[in-house]
Amino acid sequence: MYKEIINKIKPHLDKTLEYLKSELNGLQVGRASPSLVEDLEVDCYGGKMPLKQLAAIHAPEPRQIIIQPWDKNILKEIETAVSHSKLGLTPTIDGEAIRLNIPPLNEERRKELAKIIREKIEECRIAIRRKREEVWKEIQILEQGGKIREDDKFRAKDELQEMVDEYNEKIEEISKRKEEEIMRV
Repeated sequence: MYKEIINKIKPHLDKTLEYLKSELNGLQVGRASPSLVEDLEVDCYGGKMPLKQLAAIHAPEPRQIIIQPWDKNILKEIETAVSHSKLGLTPTIDGEAIRLNIPPLNEERRKELAKIIREKIEECRIAIRRKREEVWKEIQILEQGGKIREDDKFRAKDELQEMVDEYNEKIEEISKRKEEEIMRV
């Protein structure tokens, strides 16, 4: 009975990991990557749309991203979206495309990015802890209602903690990889 409740947490934990990965992919690490800009919201066609739905994005060189909109009429809107983003990149319109040159990271920016990574990691850990507490409360209610025995309650608590520890390890691995990427000169 308690296993269903514990397994119910898994999709939430997977979503938390995916959120972390997408957030960290958006951090500029001194190397061009389409994932850096693909989720930028562009104000066009009377609404906001992610850049990846409006243009082809590729990185022909290690420090350059080229954005080629399918509709050349929205070049200015894309340029504005990139300029106003927190990425700190200066877009250059080059004919029918936008060119982004990625500057090398200085030490101050590396430390700032490492701090952002730690903040994102902590957000995810808090989300996991909250979910663990919700499930633990459900398990306690089952035991109080006589639906599971006390030893099952403690077995469930151990299994729940194992799952949480497993996801925290995955978060730590993702964090280490990204920090190494940032600190690499």
